[in-house]
Parts: sequence; structure tokens; C-alpha cells
Amino acid sequence: MGNVVINTLNINEVRNLVDKCSLGKTLEKTKKIIVIAKDDEFNRKVLENKKVDVLVFSEFSEKKDKLKQRNSGLNQVLCKFARDNKIEIGIDISMMEKMSAKELSEHISRIRQNVKLCNKYKIKMILINVKEKNKHDLIAFCLSIGMSTSMAKYAVENNLFKKD
Repeated sequence: MGNVVINTLNINEVRNLVDKCSLGKTLEKTKKIIVIAKDDEFNRKVLENKKVDVLVFSEFSEKKDKLKQRNSGLNQVLCKFARDNKIEIGIDISMMEKMSAKELSEHISRIRQNVKLCNKYKIKMILINVKEKNKHDLIAFCLSIGMSTSMAKYAVENNLFKKD
């Protein structure tokens, strides 16, 4: 059975779906519960739930960045919840192919900030929707955005494919 992808704005609906999926999860070891990230409040409530396996950042919000920090949807408080509840952070790279140069540079800078936070708090990261990409190219990409070698290998070897 495949992974369960939850993409909704209603936090109560997310909780109900996670509870329903986690009941069958004891029988199936391979099924992961993946939630698509939204705003900061939503992300916090998702990361407080110990039954979620992966929180995926696919599109970053259009809010303005602060002077010394990008608005990447991840901060120190959320990282502590992710670390304590053993939730992985996912990066959806399928969106990058359709972006202009300016959008791509902003997107990658937000990903780099998330990588720095995950390195600091020792949170595992994985790649989402890698399709038929070369494994060595993916590891090189991960290294170029600031992942350590072990983190990059883990991100590529444990990649997932989600259906929209």
C-alpha cells in the first residue's frame, strides 16, 4: 500500500485522517503519513501530532521576508516539535522545473534556510517527487543547498513520491 498524503487547510480534518490512517499503520510497516505544509499555525499543530511521519514544504508562502530571516514556514519552535516527535521534513523538488530564475533563487534560499535549521536541530530531511533523476545529481543538489554528506544520502535514499 502507498503512502497517505493529506492536503487540506482544516486542521480537524487532518487530525481525523491521521488518526484513521494510524490505526491501520500498525499492520503495514511501509505506509507513511505525509502532510503538506500550509501556514505557521497549521504547521505547528501538525508537528505536535506524533503520528505524522513527514511534513512536506512544496510551495512557500508569498509573505514578505524579514530582514535576517526568510519566510520559509519553518522556525526554531517548529524544529523542536519535529525533533521531539521524530517527524521528517520533506522538500518537494518537482515545482522547481516550472519556475522562473527569480522564483527559483527565492525558493532555493528558503530551502537553504530550512536545511540550516534541520542541521542545527538534527532533523532528518527527505526529497519528494524526484521522478527519474540521477541519484548522483540529487546528492550534488543536496550538498549545494547546505546538507551534510550523510544528510544528503539519507534524503536521496529515502525519497518519496506523492500524488497530487
